Amino acid sequence: MDHIASTIEKHQKNIILDGFDPVSSQGFTQVPNFILRSKDLSVGAKLTYSMLLSYAWQNNFCFPGQKTLASDMGVSLRSIVSFIKELQARESITVKRQGLNKPNIYTLHLTIKEKRVRRNK
Repeated sequence: MDHIASTIEKHQKNIILDGFDPVSSQGFTQVPNFILRSKDLSVGAKLTYSMLLSYAWQNNFCFPGQKTLASDMGVSLRSIVSFIKELQARESITVKRQGLNKPNIYTLHLTIKEKRVRRNK
C-alpha cells in the first residue's frame, strides 16, 4: 500500500501545503463527502460532525462534553445544542444521554439514509 504522500505526488497539485506535516501537527480528520456536500445540513452542523469525528479518531464512539465542543469550535453552547439537534434530525448521529454531569455518547452514522418517497396509489 502506498503512503498518502506518494499518492498525492502522482496527481497535479492545486493546493500546496508548504511545510505541513499532518502527523506532527496534531493529525487530521477525514469527513465523508456525503456530509460535506449535504444541502440539508448547515455549515455549523457539518463542522460539528467533523469535530465529533476528530474526537472519535481511535474509537467507534465519542463523548466530548458540549462545553468542550463549543470551546473547540469557537461557538456558543446554544449553537452546539442546535447543531446536534440538526444532526439527530438528519439521522447522522445518535446521542445517548448518560445522566447528570456525565458527557453524552455520540454515535456517528457513516452511511447514507435514503429518503423514503411516499407514493399515492
